[in-house]
Amino acid sequence: MADDVNVTGMVESDPTIALTDRGLAYGDGLFETVLLRDGVARLWDEHCERLSQGAQRLGFEAPSRAWLDALPGKAPAGEHVLKITLTRGSGGRGYRPPLPAEPRCYWQFIPFTPMPERWVQGITVRLCRLRLACQPVLAGIKHLNRLENVLARQEWQDDTIAEGILLNDRDQLIEATAMNLAWHDQGRWWTPALTECGVEGTLRRALIERGHLSVADHAPLSRLLNSQSACLFNSVQGLWPIVMCHDADGHDTPGQWRIDEAVRCLQREAHTLLGHPPVLSTS
Repeated sequence: MADDVNVTGMVESDPTIALTDRGLAYGDGLFETVLLRDGVARLWDEHCERLSQGAQRLGFEAPSRAWLDALPGKAPAGEHVLKITLTRGSGGRGYRPPLPAEPRCYWQFIPFTPMPERWVQGITVRLCRLRLACQPVLAGIKHLNRLENVLARQEWQDDTIAEGILLNDRDQLIEATAMNLAWHDQGRWWTPALTECGVEGTLRRALIERGHLSVADHAPLSRLLNSQSACLFNSVQGLWPIVMCHDADGHDTPGQWRIDEAVRCLQREAHTLLGHPPVLSTS
């Protein structure tokens, strides 16, 4: 990857972004959110590789690994999230991209406080009305076009609902609005295949590679609702057990789960990867 990618950094305030930046105008870019603890990045290899793969998919260059490796050490002490935003830059005519592109990379450090009560007590979720469109070219990468997630999250304002479950336009389970999804059934943890839409989370990837998660190619909603236990997770928040699921109208509760040892076991694996403390209580 090129070392001469244009870079604009910010620490506390918003950067000045050109109105011609294609990331602003078209969502033509990528982003990563990385958990940092005293300047040490968790799942850093996975984040850098996803950013590189996403840039390759979109057809422009990411910063070099050496340049990226210098970012976490710039963080203040304590827990932070490093947000990296990479755009194609400015130029081109209309939707036609410039050749060659001159990418821009912005970053910021955001103080982070986890929500341990959700680790311990679990969460309530709801089913979303919105269906994710299938687009294999964009599937898996963390691109800037997140309007589907925004519209899905707009469906509820009840703070007791932690997340919304998203299906695709063929009613197959995909993910939550900002987290990956897994369910436990017949002695195995399953997570939906993301070959047509959805974000391949870095924690999801690490758990699959270590043999803790299996990928389900066929994932109708019934697989979740009939499972023994279920959870949501990402590389910042860790793992939240699901205890209840409401329908899209908030009237019915098609799914309820207990927080069993299978959940706690997967949570320990996830939190070890992230450096989060173990959960000592199930009350």
